[in-house]
Amino acid sequence: MLQVNKPTSEINRDFAESDGSASQTLTSYLDIVRRQFPTMVAIVSACVILALLYLFTAAPLFTSTASMVIDTRKVQLFQQQSVLGDIAVDSATVETQVEILKSENISLAVIRDLHLIEDPEFTGSGGGLIGTVIGAVGGLFSDGRAPSEFEQTRKALERFEKSRTIKRLGLTYVMEIGFTSKDPAKAARIANAIADAYIVDSLEAKYQATRRASVWLQDRIKELRTQASAAQKAVVDFKTANNIVDTGGRLMNEQQLAEVNSQLVMAHASTAEAKARMDRINDILKQEIPDASVADALKNDTIVKLRGQYVDMASKESIWAMKYGADHLAAVNLRRQMAEIKKNIIDELRRIQESYKSDYDIAQTREEAIKSSLANVVSESQLTNQAQIQLRELESNAQSYQAMYDNFLQRYMESVQQQSFPITEARVISAATTPLKKSYPKSLIILAAALLGGLMLSFGAAMARELTDKVFRTTGQVEQQLGANCVAILPALGATAGLPLNSKFGKTRDNPRPDLLRYVVDNPLSRFSEAMRSLKVAVDLNSIVRENRVLAVTSTLPNEGKSTLSTNLAQLIAHGGARVILVDADLRNPSLSRSLLPDARIGLVDVIAHKTELEDVISIDPETKLSILPAGSTSKLLHTNEILASKPMRDLVTLLRSKYDYVVLDMPPMAPVVDVRVTSSFVDSYVFVVEWGKTKIDVVRHNLRGSPEIQDKLLGVVLNKADTKLLARYESYHGRYYYQKYYARYGYVE
Repeated sequence: MLQVNKPTSEINRDFAESDGSASQTLTSYLDIVRRQFPTMVAIVSACVILALLYLFTAAPLFTSTASMVIDTRKVQLFQQQSVLGDIAVDSATVETQVEILKSENISLAVIRDLHLIEDPEFTGSGGGLIGTVIGAVGGLFSDGRAPSEFEQTRKALERFEKSRTIKRLGLTYVMEIGFTSKDPAKAARIANAIADAYIVDSLEAKYQATRRASVWLQDRIKELRTQASAAQKAVVDFKTANNIVDTGGRLMNEQQLAEVNSQLVMAHASTAEAKARMDRINDILKQEIPDASVADALKNDTIVKLRGQYVDMASKESIWAMKYGADHLAAVNLRRQMAEIKKNIIDELRRIQESYKSDYDIAQTREEAIKSSLANVVSESQLTNQAQIQLRELESNAQSYQAMYDNFLQRYMESVQQQSFPITEARVISAATTPLKKSYPKSLIILAAALLGGLMLSFGAAMARELTDKVFRTTGQVEQQLGANCVAILPALGATAGLPLNSKFGKTRDNPRPDLLRYVVDNPLSRFSEAMRSLKVAVDLNSIVRENRVLAVTSTLPNEGKSTLSTNLAQLIAHGGARVILVDADLRNPSLSRSLLPDARIGLVDVIAHKTELEDVISIDPETKLSILPAGSTSKLLHTNEILASKPMRDLVTLLRSKYDYVVLDMPPMAPVVDVRVTSSFVDSYVFVVEWGKTKIDVVRHNLRGSPEIQDKLLGVVLNKADTKLLARYESYHGRYYYQKYYARYGYVE
């Protein structure tokens, strides 16, 4: 695939979006913490209090530690080979020793030596408040029978193993032995006892193993001694039966064979030398007069002397023949003497030849005799080869049995030494001492864990509360879920609502509960009144875009405060000098009429039915000049929606529009009845009241989506009955703090 590089601007935008999302996520978490802060504080406080209670009631425990090492360097005096063989100390060996330290044999030995079954800490119910409660509960279900010694031992063993810790320090040969107890001296005593019990157990194990090996070795040595003696006797008997004699570690026939073979080599060399001399003398005899080198090589004085005479005469004969001729008597006489000398030389050479021939014959005869002797020795050696093979086998068996006997005898002597003085590779390098500080409970760790656990639990509870909180609490929720403006947030009124300190029109201190339907008149500087003014401003601003004189106030469910809002809105506008009429259009439940004009018997229904005139049913508030049109008698009406959708109703609204500046209609709730939907033809804007923190989001959203004609004319949503103290956690600018800063200047506190 082709990869296209992103432009720098896109990369920067990606980073900015990621940073923005991370910042938004962090902000959302901080908002959750701020909203659920009291719950989180309560949970964290509860966890810390439980931790403190545990710290005050838990019995302090003390841990003492001893260190032991497996020493691979043994004492030089006892450094002989072990009977069972020395095992190399590796990581697996150390881990094995750790498991041996954890074994029941070591634990039971310590319990038995220190009489721990008589210690209430190991056989009682345990200390502290928890131990007392467990002991009391266990006593209710016990059969009253005293526990046996075995049961006490097993119970003590169980608690002993829970309080004991054995671990290896890293990759070293050091093992750490720890014990935890209520008594610091007891903890040190038991830790040292565990180390001592392990060393004693190791020595005892080696002693028993050595003792068993010694017994086995004794029996084996007896068998080997008998077998070695029998093997040696078999060797001697075989040599006697086969006439085999050792001479200096070699058999006699082997020695003879070697000597004869050596003689044969020497005889063969002598024969070759004699033949060489005879061949040479034969070559010399072929010459008339041997040359000087040959004569000198023969080292014969006679031949040397005769040859000298022959040479001298030959020289003289040559001189005489040249001077007087070859036939001169002197020359002839010299040649006769030279022939005589030559004959003498040849005779001497033949005598030497006969001597060399005799030497050659003697050498050949001697060589043949030695060969015959060698053949006889070889024949005899071949006859004893089979016997020698069997002899070697017997000697090998005898040597093996003797070596095994010597080895086992040495091992037996070593085992006797080790049995008399056994040694162990383990030794204590740091004895346990009495601890000065408690090891449990660790106050700081427990408090930190309680605080951390409380924070995690509280945050989880906060997230759970947030996820299950499906109600309206902020203006952002209204805009996000409904797509409408939140024009005002009205604080909850009633016994908790504050009063102006210098009010002329409010209720007295003898009757502190204010009149909710006249709250904006009695408390003009209250926060509720200020929120109503913001609603009035929204109405006026909306009038710039379209006519906004007929206002209908409705809600999703009953008792969300729509009647209170519509009445106070109408009185606020009327108190400002405008002509306003308040119409109770809730024909199903005319609570507004019952509260403002409880004695009225005729009203809106009668005017629509043309039973009376409008002027006869309108009442006017003397202080604000607000005109009020009650609902009239509605107890027998079945189809109130038909009445509100009728032409007389539309004509009445048209008439009211011409006489008054504002017409405020108190409508029924949308969820139970459909009356509100039929009024969209003559209503300019709807004010939708939602009870803060109570009305479900999905209910409101369902009703508005099912009434598009209402949603099209929706002026805005008013969150009613808001808890101002709690509201500050969701939207700080809606809290009491900012209002009190301002109202305190005028002597009002709310």
